[in-house]
Amino acid sequence: MSEITAEQVAHLAYLARIDLSPLEITNLTHDLGQIVDSIAKVSEVATADTPATSHPMPLTNVYREDVVVPSLTVEQALSGAPDRAGDKFRVPAILDEE
Repeated sequence: MSEITAEQVAHLAYLARIDLSPLEITNLTHDLGQIVDSIAKVSEVATADTPATSHPMPLTNVYREDVVVPSLTVEQALSGAPDRAGDKFRVPAILDEE
């Protein structure tokens, strides 16, 4: 088991300004301990000759072709707008307000 203590969890919660109950501290102590132990296990098998991977299978271009397709007309796009200015949405100004 890891060396994470309830006091460390409580201290981190204090630094982060998180109010934890004693039960939450106990649960987080256990959970964080498991996380640290899992990382330690991975570190044991990760050697210098083990390549880093982000995905279990090699990926090549996974993007689809960019094909132009029919879209909404201006009238269709603005049909549900509460207010409009010509062919644009009109929204309340928010800059330079106090």
